[in-house]
Amino acid sequence: MALLLKGAPVAEAMLQRLGEQCAQLKQAGITPVFGIVRVGEKANDLSYERGAMKRADSLGVEVRRFLLPETVTEDELIATLQQINEDDSIHGCLMFRPLPAHLDTQRVAATLDPAKDVDAMTSSSIGSLLIQNESGFAPCTASASLAILKHYDIPLQGKRITVIGKSATVGLPTALLMMGQEATVSVCHILSHKEDTQDLCREADIIISAAGCPGLVTKDYVRPGQVIIDVGVTLGKDGKLHGDVDFENVEPIVQAITPVPGGVGAVTSTVLVGHVVEAAMRRLEHQPE
Repeated sequence: MALLLKGAPVAEAMLQRLGEQCAQLKQAGITPVFGIVRVGEKANDLSYERGAMKRADSLGVEVRRFLLPETVTEDELIATLQQINEDDSIHGCLMFRPLPAHLDTQRVAATLDPAKDVDAMTSSSIGSLLIQNESGFAPCTASASLAILKHYDIPLQGKRITVIGKSATVGLPTALLMMGQEATVSVCHILSHKEDTQDLCREADIIISAAGCPGLVTKDYVRPGQVIIDVGVTLGKDGKLHGDVDFENVEPIVQAITPVPGGVGAVTSTVLVGHVVEAAMRRLEHQPE
């Protein structure tokens, strides 16, 4: 039976550290404030929003929601982000993506002040990740995957890691974070040949799947001794959350695996709120005495 890499203990350890930072901010008269920008009412966005708000409330972080209809114009959305930029009381901002097809995500994202970009949607934040400059914040899901591996003392240096998925929000930044840990990283995506993906997965010490395809990683992709991080979360027709990994058939083979739900998702919202607290701490440190 594989070791279950549960997210709850990871989140709890992070919350203890964040609580100390929040106490320091409170002494300075600062309440961290988190802006959430949501266009429409997609089920996944609503679920993540509820989790983030619950985490924020547990730490005394204030949440301000900017809720816009799916028919919002690009200029209206940009004006909302400009409002957040100009509000000095707001320390961090999350805008749910993907946006509706009629909106230019890159143009909209470029509006946000990188100092308030707590989920790496600006090119500045992604650039910081690329050159391993910690001035920006890494995407929360990618950071959560790394936090789980570190919490359970899983070595990364020199290890072979295969990442499935190359999205700008999860797959690509996850690969960059792992390379920053001196791992040897391979990336597979939707146009990769199935046989190549299977071979790269079987060769890997760690597989991180962020494809959003339920049951993609079957027993044919794995071997004994591996660690599996299942980032994919899809709401099935049965109303339950499903990961990328065929858990029932993969779990008996590998050494360790994250469950879905209860794995990466349990940590992601904590990372997000942690970035907001860190943004507030940075502001405090740069205040004139």
